[in-house]
Amino acid sequence: MSLWLTFSLTFTRRRIQPGKNNISHLYGCYVNSATREVISSFDEPVNLLSEQEQLEYFKLLSKALSGGMGKNLSDVSFTTAQVQGSPEHQLLTQLRQSRLEDESLREKLCTLLTENLSFEEKNYLILMAYDIYDVKADKEDEDSTDVFRYILCCVCPVATGKAELGYDHEDKRFHNAVISQMVTAPILGFMYPAFDDRCTNIYGALLYSRNAKENHEAFVSSVFNLPAPLTAAEQKDCFDQLLAESTDSKCSFELMQNLNQQLCDRIAAHKESRSPEVLSFIAHEMAEILEESGSRPEQAEAFVQHYEERLGKDAQIVSTSICNSKKMTVETEQIKISLDPQFGYLIKTRNENGRKYILIPADSGVEINGVPVEIE
Repeated sequence: MSLWLTFSLTFTRRRIQPGKNNISHLYGCYVNSATREVISSFDEPVNLLSEQEQLEYFKLLSKALSGGMGKNLSDVSFTTAQVQGSPEHQLLTQLRQSRLEDESLREKLCTLLTENLSFEEKNYLILMAYDIYDVKADKEDEDSTDVFRYILCCVCPVATGKAELGYDHEDKRFHNAVISQMVTAPILGFMYPAFDDRCTNIYGALLYSRNAKENHEAFVSSVFNLPAPLTAAEQKDCFDQLLAESTDSKCSFELMQNLNQQLCDRIAAHKESRSPEVLSFIAHEMAEILEESGSRPEQAEAFVQHYEERLGKDAQIVSTSICNSKKMTVETEQIKISLDPQFGYLIKTRNENGRKYILIPADSGVEINGVPVEIE
C-alpha cells in the first residue's frame, strides 16, 4: 500500500487551496449524461478566476483525495506489460508529460469517460488539473530529491436546483426562482501517477469513489483497462466466504471471538505507531493470525489456498474492511448484541440440557427499554 494517508492530508489541507499549489490552468468539459455529448469544454487560467471561484474549483479537486484508504481511496496497480506500451498507460503518461495542455489528449480522455459513464438524468462536469509538488521543499520531506508531477481528474454530477422564492431588486418583490445548474461534490476521480515512499510511481494510480460501496467498474476498465478494486464491503464478503470455505462452514464461536480480538489489537497498535502505511494483510499473514486465534493448521492452509485462488498471491485485504474496531456484533435468529470489542472476552457460551446459550455478565447497569432493572 502507498503512503497516501499522510500525502492526501497534505494535499487537501495545504496544497489544493488558492495560492498554495502550482496549478495554472483548470480544464474540463460539461457532459449531457442522456446523450453522452459534450455540451461545452473549457480551459480556465487560474489567475483570471476570482478567489471565490478558485476556492470552489479547488474544493472539488480536493474531494478526490479525501476519505480513508481502502474505503473511498484505492490503489490501482498497472502490470509491467501495460507500463511498457499499453494504450491506457500511454495516454495517462502523455497527458502528464503535456501538462494537460494538449487539447486532443484531453478530448481523448473525455471521450473514454463519456462513453462509459452515466448518471441517469444528471449531467456532469469532468474537471482536470496538473500540478507539481516539490517534495524536497516540504519540511517534512527534507531528505527527498523528487519532484512529483501529477494529473488529477474528478467527475462531478450537476444537479438542477429546486424552485424557491427569490427577491427581485428591480420590482422589490419575491418571485419563484430556480438556480438552474449546481455542481455537486465529485462522485469519482483519479490521480496519476502514485506517490510511494515520497517518490513517483508510474506503476500506480489512486482511485477515488464517494460511495465506498461502489467500485465504478466501467470507469476503471475504460481508463486503466484493469479489474476494479474490491470495495470495503466486497472485501468483507469475500473474507467471510474464505473463512467459511476453509473451516467447512464450521467456524467456532471461540475462533471468531479470538480472531476479532487479534485484528483489533493489530489495528490499535498500528494506530499508535502513527505509521502512514495502511494496515493490510496478504494470505500468509492472515493464516498466521488465524492460527494465533486457535484455528487448526490445515484450516489455515486451506484459507491460503482459497485466498490465492480467489484474489491472487499478492492481493491484500485492508484490516478495517474485515474488522470493525469500534463495534463487535453477535446475532442469533431472535436477538442481536453489540458491544465494544475490548469487552468481547466477556461473552461466553454454554451447552445445557441439549440447548446452546450465549452468556453475558449482568452484575450491574442492566436496563430494559431504558428502565434500570435488577436480576433476581
